[in-house]
Amino acid sequence: MTQLEFFDIPSPCIGVCEAGPRGYCLGCLRSREERQQWHQLDDATKRLVLRACTIRKARLARGAALDDDETDSIVQTSLFDGDLPD
Repeated sequence: MTQLEFFDIPSPCIGVCEAGPRGYCLGCLRSREERQQWHQLDDATKRLVLRACTIRKARLARGAALDDDETDSIVQTSLFDGDLPD
């Protein structure tokens, strides 16, 4: 059974639109591709992006670099390589 979606998933943008050295936005922690394609993404993919942003934020809070762990890059890579849900 799938849950009905009544509202659009809003962009996580907080108005701090500046890319860090690894290409992630310093405000919302989305990659360039995630920011550029946000309006074309389906809700399931947007939820994946938001989950990836939460992971990135936790990593930064721990003092880790955004690209130290392979799990973060796996989430990001899988968003745009054709494995998206229909």
